[in-house]
Amino acid sequence: MPRKIPQRMCVHCRIMRPKRELIRLVATKDGVISLDPSGRKPGRGAYVCRSRNCLEQAIRARKIDRGLKARMDETIIAALIAQMESLAVDFEEEDGTTVANKSKSSFP
Repeated sequence: MPRKIPQRMCVHCRIMRPKRELIRLVATKDGVISLDPSGRKPGRGAYVCRSRNCLEQAIRARKIDRGLKARMDETIIAALIAQMESLAVDFEEEDGTTVANKSKSSFP
């Protein structure tokens, strides 16, 4: 029998995807909002696609705020974007192609 793959919904585009394909943001009881790459931090979570367009639209429309039931100010948004860019994750473009977000060190 095949193993069940957990599904989650993106707060912006409302598409169900496997949990590993989405990025989780978490709001703790202290009110701290951070990126949760492991998906195991305690607190209220919201999932966003790895698409830059989807992330930007979710921030602009305040859908992440609603999902986390917490207000994100500009400093938190800038810190989250910097954290996401520091992760070596793949981002999808609008046409469905995948672009690797390379780390800051260059390889020969």
